[in-house]
Amino acid sequence: MPEVDIEIGGRVFQVTCQTGEEHFLQYAAKLLDNEASTLAEQIGRIPEARMLLMAGLMLADKTAGLEEQVREAGKRLEAQAAELAALKAAPPQKVEVPVIPSAVTDSLAELAARAEALADRVDSSAA
Repeated sequence: MPEVDIEIGGRVFQVTCQTGEEHFLQYAAKLLDNEASTLAEQIGRIPEARMLLMAGLMLADKTAGLEEQVREAGKRLEAQAAELAALKAAPPQKVEVPVIPSAVTDSLAELAARAEALADRVDSSAA
């Protein structure tokens, strides 16, 4: 098992891990070190055990918040999946497109022709 040196709160610790897990350990140590550094800035120098405990609790709090967000997102996803399934299962809606009766279009064409004839008469009498 490889031994990895990690630094947390300005202190170096030697930790063993499974082969190939070194980068995960380094990442986890970096998260813990960030919390420990925040504590050191806010409180100052505190005993090692207390610093590690408080940093661990801060990470646990963040993790709990993220887990709650994941649960809520999962619920929303399930609701949307159910809605999508219901929409897929529903028969397609019939869409009716209104058709203008030919009598109306004929009347409009006749009115347009009369209006053009009147416009031509007005133009010729004005000239």
